[in-house]
Amino acid sequence: MQENRVLKWLLDIMNAIMEIEGFMPTKGERSVTVLRENIMFKRALERNIEIIGEAVNRILNVEPDLSITSARRIVDTRNFIIHEYEKVSDEVLWAIAIKHIPLLREEIRTLIAERMGQ
Repeated sequence: MQENRVLKWLLDIMNAIMEIEGFMPTKGERSVTVLRENIMFKRALERNIEIIGEAVNRILNVEPDLSITSARRIVDTRNFIIHEYEKVSDEVLWAIAIKHIPLLREEIRTLIAERMGQ
């Protein structure tokens, strides 16, 4: 039963990552200016980071040894966005989207494949 819950949370993380990547501009400027000029993208990014952080937290509560790089930092970032929202910088959000989300996608893709026996 726990196995199914962890897989569901891994899939939730992957869906949130896919949403973030779907919102990323494919043409034109790819800088923090994108967040400053598009509040819907910024809020979607924040929300999906919250979802990722909550799912990672749930996974860690059930399987604390599951290998997700920077898992604690992911959860801490989620908490910061929720509880200290006024202090969240556009630069930090942009760095997460550009640097950390692509790496997390590959890690989560591997974990999902392992769980599904592929």
